[in-house]
Amino acid sequence: MNNRAERYRITTSDTAIQLDLIAKVHGISNAEQFLLHLPDGLKDRRIYGSLLNAYVRAKMREKAESHMDKMRKRGYASHALPFNVMMTLYMNLKDHEKVESLISEMKEKNIALDIYTYNIWLSSRGSQGSVKKMEQVFEQMQLDTTINPNWTTFSTMAAMYVRLGHVEKAEDSLRKVESRITNRDRMPYHYLVSLYGSAGNREEVYRVWNLYKSSFVNIPNLGYHTVISALVRVDDIEGAERIYDEWLSLKSFYDPRVGNLLFGSYVRKGLSQKAETFFDQMIEAGGKPNSMTWEILAENHIQNMRISEALSCLQNAASAIGSKSWKPKPSNVTKILKISEQQGDTTIKDNLIDVLRQVGCLDDVRYMRYVSIPGVETPTSSVSTVEDREDSNGDDDGEDILLNQLQESL
Repeated sequence: MNNRAERYRITTSDTAIQLDLIAKVHGISNAEQFLLHLPDGLKDRRIYGSLLNAYVRAKMREKAESHMDKMRKRGYASHALPFNVMMTLYMNLKDHEKVESLISEMKEKNIALDIYTYNIWLSSRGSQGSVKKMEQVFEQMQLDTTINPNWTTFSTMAAMYVRLGHVEKAEDSLRKVESRITNRDRMPYHYLVSLYGSAGNREEVYRVWNLYKSSFVNIPNLGYHTVISALVRVDDIEGAERIYDEWLSLKSFYDPRVGNLLFGSYVRKGLSQKAETFFDQMIEAGGKPNSMTWEILAENHIQNMRISEALSCLQNAASAIGSKSWKPKPSNVTKILKISEQQGDTTIKDNLIDVLRQVGCLDDVRYMRYVSIPGVETPTSSVSTVEDREDSNGDDDGEDILLNQLQESL
């Protein structure tokens, strides 16, 4: 142990973490080069798994599938983790057939399904609109003696039940979530509040929120974001405003994502003056508008036919801090284009196209399926690998729960 090199020997786990950081900071190509130049002794299933995770995080389907084939050939795909990672990619791409295909492959190769596998499978079945098929997976899960369903299992099922209109079954699942909360785990409270909001149960939103506050000394911004979002969804704006004021008095910094919830609700309700006053108050409270803030303000201008102001807001959104993953809502783009056509103003269209080009929309096949711009050719292949932008209402669903938890486990 006195040998310095021995004491500080780099392990394959260290190298896998290093590759992951390189991919996040310097990009995928640098991570690929890092793997290429590693000594063979460090190229094990951990380092290959780290690059697979980087591909999936960037939604690079072809590279992820090719890399997974390499892992199969090297014998590195003999356990559940790489299959789970690939399933998260297919869930994000809504390719549920590939999820089923990977489950079948695992069974054929006698690779044990773990808790993440089952939870992803549950979500995939529910996302296809079939309660029966989702419940069949849960039945298989109960028969697997190596698996103990966790709170994520039931929150995933609750989210799917809500989405499919089975509110009683959703609330039964949420009671099972609550019974599985451990003392210092905050996340179940966030999902309980959010899902009760999605189920339209205002009383349970408040009950769980008060239970959460009594269990922890401090509540993070995410907790306040979750409850305000839930109250906005059940149309309890006064309650949302009270909790927002509470947050203002306690916050350590102004997170615009919290303010955006009320700001967006005012705009959706057509309360233009109230929305504009709230925007000014956000700035006075120290808030720095993010891309979503600017787009909400743009929506307010669109409603009032102030298109030049709306375009200015979208330009601000494109250059705001954290705007890398932002793209304007196709509905807003369509409204501006329609007004441009009605007014015969090509300058409006040209300025809008500049914004879309700046944020990569024109090269994104999936995005351009929802937008038709005269004179602009629809791309045939997508070069965009950025993640979907933040949802304006902050809703969470079962897919978010399990995909986030899997990412944290890697």
